Amino acid sequence: MDSLSREELERLAEARGGPRVSLYLPTHRAGEGTRQDPIRLKNLTSNARERLVEAGLRTTEADDVLSPARDLLSDLAFWRHQSDGLALFLSGDSFASYRLPLRFDELAVVADRHHVKPLLPLLAEGGTFYVLALSQNEVRLLRATRRGVEEVALEDTPGSLSEALRHDDPERQLQFHTGTSGGGGGRPAVFHGHDARPDPGEDLLRFFRQVDAAVTEKLKGQKAPLILAGVGFLLPIYREASEHPDVIEEGVEGSPEASSPEELRDRAWEVVRPRFEEARREALARHARLAGTGQTSDGLAQIVPAAYFGRVEALFVARGSRRWGFFDPASGTAHEHGEPERGDGDLVDFAAVQTFLNGGAVHVLEPEEVPAGGPAAAVFRY
Repeated sequence: MDSLSREELERLAEARGGPRVSLYLPTHRAGEGTRQDPIRLKNLTSNARERLVEAGLRTTEADDVLSPARDLLSDLAFWRHQSDGLALFLSGDSFASYRLPLRFDELAVVADRHHVKPLLPLLAEGGTFYVLALSQNEVRLLRATRRGVEEVALEDTPGSLSEALRHDDPERQLQFHTGTSGGGGGRPAVFHGHDARPDPGEDLLRFFRQVDAAVTEKLKGQKAPLILAGVGFLLPIYREASEHPDVIEEGVEGSPEASSPEELRDRAWEVVRPRFEEARREALARHARLAGTGQTSDGLAQIVPAAYFGRVEALFVARGSRRWGFFDPASGTAHEHGEPERGDGDLVDFAAVQTFLNGGAVHVLEPEEVPAGGPAAAVFRY
């Protein structure tokens, strides 16, 4: 529903001057759960209000900070168009909301920085992949994670081959008729008119180049693979047309027109899963090989400064883990507290975001998968 770019994550992560509120909740696209989603948000805003007051704001100031979130409670149109999770970021001078294909745990964090670690699976290694469902009659771009999926709008792009021909060359459109309602099977396209008949393969190539230009622009700057879904003969034509840097060789074959986004996501996941798992295995194996050499650590006192100064090559963080404290850039020191104190933030969140922004790989794992069993572990570049 909403897009989240690296630049937006960077703006959220680098915003300072609190208190800042970060709210996360799971949401539903349809069914009974849609009635409960506003109630969840109401409870989270109440929790955040208490924390804002504890942080020193007057109740009226806390209400002002949270007013954009509370305005959403009665916005029926907003709740009718949800994805799998909702993230809200509020402060005295800003508000941002994202409906995303990632199911969040309910969470309210009040700190001097926004809490953005739950967003990293959408952008970090092994988080997001795209599915491009192709037929001559329809094109759909889907953004997916293992458990979520949503359609991404492609602006100024022909939605079908006939539409592309109509805009590209009206004379060619008059000669083109298709005998199928889907992207494959049935009888092939039939052309009438001149002796020098148009080449249907060339038409598809031109159509796919237009689609690919829009897809490549939409995904610019994202390190996420693209999986093609369509009948077999279309996929190599698209690969020939494409300039996207990361089109997976194996595709999801068969007409995608009757498949739901969830079905396409599940089939595409089986294609891309080995790649994601291999990257994680290689990073874990490298950590094991380098253990004891000084090039790894499982202590936040070492990891946080290294992440800030761009030394972390790969970071493993335990899903849902949080450690409170703050980092002082002047001294390069991380201070961890057993209980959150005024001005504290989540050090695991800080390390993950700094690693990502400095070009390192972030792997969000189950707690038992993290080396040494702590909240985080790292491989250093040097």
